[in-house]
Amino acid sequence: MPALGLSLFLVALGAILAFAVNVSVTGIDISVVGVILMVVGLVGMVMSLLFWTSFAPFRRTEIEVHDTADHHH
Repeated sequence: MPALGLSLFLVALGAILAFAVNVSVTGIDISVVGVILMVVGLVGMVMSLLFWTSFAPFRRTEIEVHDTADHHH
């Protein structure tokens, strides 16, 4: 699941930018960029998990068996 790894990376990078970096860049608020990256990473993580669980091989499926034999002789 490479998308999940990318999402985790974006969340971590966003958290670092939002909370640990104290650099001022003209015209750009680094903490806002960090929060945006965290949100994008979290949304990507949720989408990735939903996508992969919908194709899970261990998903439970119901199988109905109908007996067509005539038991009334």
